[in-house]
Amino acid sequence: MAEPRPRISRRWRAEQAVHVARALLAPFALAPFALALTALPALAAPVAQAAPAAMTLYLEVSLNGMARGLHPFRLEGGALWASRAVLRELSFTLPESGSGAEWLPLRDLPGLAADYDAVRQQLTLTAPLAMLRLPTATVGESAVTAQPLSTSTGLLLNYDLYGTQGRGGSSNLSAFGELRAFRGASVLSTTWLMQRTHDSSGWKDQSVRMDSTWSQAFPDKMLTLRVGDTLTGALPWSRATRIGGIQLSRDFGLQPYRQTAPLPSFIGSATMPSDVELFIDGIRQYSGQVPAGPFQLNTLPRINSTGTAQVVVTDALGRAATLSFSLFDSSRLLAPGLSDWTVDLGVVRRNYGLRSFDYGKQPVLTGTWRRGLSDSFTMEAHGEATRGLALVGAGGVWQLGAAGTLSAALAGSRHDADNPGGSRSGTQTSLGYLWRQERLSVGLNGTRTQGDYRDVATAYGSAPAKGSASASVGFDMGGLGNVSVSYLYLRPIGQSASRYASVNWFRSIGRASSISVGMNQNLDKRNDRGVFIGLSWSWDAQTSVSAGVQRSGDQGTVGTVSAQQSPLGDGGWGWRATARTGGGATGGQAEVNYLGPYGRVQAGVSEMGGSSASRYAYAGASGALVLMGGGVLASRRIDDAFAVVDTDGVAGVPVKLENRPVGQTNSSGLLLVVPVNAYQNNKLAIDPMDLPADVRIERAETLITPAGRSGARAHFGITPVRAANVALMDAQGQPLPLGSRVQVNGQDGGGAVVGYDGWVYLDTLDVRNTLAVRAPDGAVCRAQFDWRRPEGGGLQKERLTCVR
Repeated sequence: MAEPRPRISRRWRAEQAVHVARALLAPFALAPFALALTALPALAAPVAQAAPAAMTLYLEVSLNGMARGLHPFRLEGGALWASRAVLRELSFTLPESGSGAEWLPLRDLPGLAADYDAVRQQLTLTAPLAMLRLPTATVGESAVTAQPLSTSTGLLLNYDLYGTQGRGGSSNLSAFGELRAFRGASVLSTTWLMQRTHDSSGWKDQSVRMDSTWSQAFPDKMLTLRVGDTLTGALPWSRATRIGGIQLSRDFGLQPYRQTAPLPSFIGSATMPSDVELFIDGIRQYSGQVPAGPFQLNTLPRINSTGTAQVVVTDALGRAATLSFSLFDSSRLLAPGLSDWTVDLGVVRRNYGLRSFDYGKQPVLTGTWRRGLSDSFTMEAHGEATRGLALVGAGGVWQLGAAGTLSAALAGSRHDADNPGGSRSGTQTSLGYLWRQERLSVGLNGTRTQGDYRDVATAYGSAPAKGSASASVGFDMGGLGNVSVSYLYLRPIGQSASRYASVNWFRSIGRASSISVGMNQNLDKRNDRGVFIGLSWSWDAQTSVSAGVQRSGDQGTVGTVSAQQSPLGDGGWGWRATARTGGGATGGQAEVNYLGPYGRVQAGVSEMGGSSASRYAYAGASGALVLMGGGVLASRRIDDAFAVVDTDGVAGVPVKLENRPVGQTNSSGLLLVVPVNAYQNNKLAIDPMDLPADVRIERAETLITPAGRSGARAHFGITPVRAANVALMDAQGQPLPLGSRVQVNGQDGGGAVVGYDGWVYLDTLDVRNTLAVRAPDGAVCRAQFDWRRPEGGGLQKERLTCVR
């Protein structure tokens, strides 16, 4: 009798089949096999059978759409397990386990979705951000560094000439000039004014020096040193003083790409890598990408009032979320940690514009300091000291969010009195408030002094006013126009107060016309009132016509009509005509002017009031001369940076600045380009096709970074060469094969390449030349010819037979 065989259940057989299939397929990836860990339960092993051994897998991990590299996992009991070390490396936050288990099943992590692809050996994880410890990504903020300066040496002369000739024999000639020597960021300049007048008593001459200063900029440190005539640093609640001495100051203009105001930060989070866009009042200001996790968007909105910002985050699946923020801006705020300061030491300049070298005897020390302590608060301080006087003050600017901007300052001074009574002291209090929305703005400012408040400027001029205040309200009424109301109060020391109020209304009519109405009233004199109404109309971007009527208590009614055509920025002719009647000054004025590449000229006649003294003709001219690059160049007046393009003597080369044509080089191969941006990269370019064929160019475009009030030379490395176009033929008169290599006079290098019909361009020639030509099949032939410059210019052309 046969022994009974043990009963094997169908379930046991199925489980064994599954285990065998896993063991065979997983290591070798013979067939597609995907396991969703969140959906597949663990299989219970039979009591009589041992559990299958755990398998270690090295999988490419993607977490919330971000590749995280290769990491080890265990496949055990139908589930993937990960060690705590791997999970921490993947940025998971893990609770402390009382059991001390080192390996955790992924399916036991709450909210985690895992997808294992056995074929590609990849593991895709999607986890809530609360489970992850991801760094905050900062976008929209670029590192700012000082641009390397283009160092050039030169001289510049700015001039402004003006003369009048009256009917009564009176004449006036005046000339204002500035002489500037520079080398890179070091600039030495002096300005002066000369006048020559003629009246019944004869000619009178007067000349006065204005300012003489040497300055040195340090862009990497954002510092500027000035020695000579300068204005001391000041705050809105202090007064600047003209001195001769030394000034050291922070200069943010040396790094124009740096943002000094607090940048609004938009904080959000993205479960997956996403696109982020910033909209300010419906206009897109920034777009970029952020990785999964929290992010902070820093960017500078282009607003000058209260606004609304929306940040739109769109993930890889196209799902969009919008975050809204309120936005506020104040130009007086500094970013946290940023300081702005000025220190001055010197003597006060007296009778400026009247005498050349009139300085005080007592040294003066002043200092001004501002620092951003937070995104909403900037601290201010100012101090002055001289013999017998000391002043110190402090204040701040607060951004109150939607409530506006508040500023306040308190200063105190002590000085020696002129009488034997001893020293005196006083204080100054300043308050300001600004609130702006899209259609409404409110501004309030007030300053009041108490006691005997004095500053350094008082010793050489008037003392600070006893009190001053201003208030303004502006409202945009949409299609009805804009209306503004203002109030002004001023009480100079030792005088009675003056109060004025004004109302103005402005409205555009279509795209080319506008109307304005205004009234101002002296609140202390009832009859001191002025009313004005004006109309303007623009024919195009150059031509406009305006008319107005004004009535005031002292002049009566005055009517004016004017028309003008302004020259374009690239240059051209312009004119202006004005007629006036009433107020005892009936007459008119007519002028014609021209703006060219070398300056501006104007001439005209004027008659107002009917007297001989009010009838005169006038003419003027302004421009600049630059000595640089081996030549003297004329230009319009140059107030800041400029460039000189040097094409190594090649004339007539068109030049572009930032892809915009700006002129052609002169007969010496030079072109003066005005203006360019100081301390910024400026791209200058030429087209090699505009150059003669017998020159070589190192570069077709270049970047220059001039210093302020200085010049930079743009050089393209153009060198003349002996060049020729040569057609190479074999002994049968057939062109040599395309692609043959030509070596000139045994020179090193790959040589020139023969083109179609045997033609080849050679630009490394001597007077006598031997050409060695290697065909694609290796055959070598030689040819000789002498180079000569064509009489009519252009490029030499030769047809040569290449002999083996």
